[in-house]
Amino acid sequence: MTIQGIAHIEYHCADADQAAADLVAGFGFGRDPEQPAATGGVHTVHLSQGSIRLRLSSAEAADHPVARFVQRHGDGVAVLALGCADPQSAVDRAVRHGARETEPGLVAGFGDVALRFVADPGPARADAPTGLLQAVDHAAICVPAGELAPAVRFCEAALGFHRIFGEYIEVGAQGMDSSVVQSASGQVTFTLLEPDTARQPGQIDTFLDSHEGTGVQHLAFRTPDIATAVRTFRAQGVEFLSTPGAYYELLAQRLGRTAIPVDTLRELDVLVDQDHGGQLFQIFTRSVHARRTFFLELIERQGAGTFGTANIKALYEAVERQNAIAAR
Repeated sequence: MTIQGIAHIEYHCADADQAAADLVAGFGFGRDPEQPAATGGVHTVHLSQGSIRLRLSSAEAADHPVARFVQRHGDGVAVLALGCADPQSAVDRAVRHGARETEPGLVAGFGDVALRFVADPGPARADAPTGLLQAVDHAAICVPAGELAPAVRFCEAALGFHRIFGEYIEVGAQGMDSSVVQSASGQVTFTLLEPDTARQPGQIDTFLDSHEGTGVQHLAFRTPDIATAVRTFRAQGVEFLSTPGAYYELLAQRLGRTAIPVDTLRELDVLVDQDHGGQLFQIFTRSVHARRTFFLELIERQGAGTFGTANIKALYEAVERQNAIAAR
């Protein structure tokens, strides 16, 4: 059983049309009018760009599972659909290793975030909208204290993933643990984050409180040109987190020459790090979620296949600054 990639992402929200309109206007997603819009009391809008496929759903009745998810967590990722050569074999493996199948092809994954096993959709359709976003790079998932190691073991045993990176991060008096797990195909990556409750509460604690438990903190979309993407999306109304100027003053000393000039990175608030394969560039959107619990990331990889160690800390610090501003 090999998981080939993220086939689609199911996002539950109070108003699917509005959420879709924001993604179309801000990020250039295209609607798929051929897909059914309403089934079983749920209105769904299908969006795509490159190989990214999103299904945004809102329910008509308050007692529908989609509506109950939104009532508890707010708008958010409810299902990660994993493309497989043999979906039933994938379900069987997950169940053998403790996963609970809630409906055919769907198993409980991380809290209320489910995993759906579907036939591998293959490459993006030839007529799929093209733009500045190519694929889902990774999903970041926050789990309560004490649940990081079990989540990693679940990914390894039930999904056949392997752990490729881990780091303990300190920001002032706060702390968090992180582990990155990846499918054997290299096409599905989860960043798992856990707060250190022995230290002062931080943004992972805030997420878990506001989201009411485990959930997807952000989705990262890969782009071949992050500078053009940031400029384009900003012009279309997307807001990104800022980065202190001191971050860029230390780049030459930390990394040497960067593939994108430092002046451009500073202008756009883009972060950069590197691993043995090359460099990666990242930026995070300002959360527009009512609970400040969900946001997006853009990432450009120039040879880097994993994650640099400094940018997770930089993200942590950036979100802390956003939370501090919002609290004023």
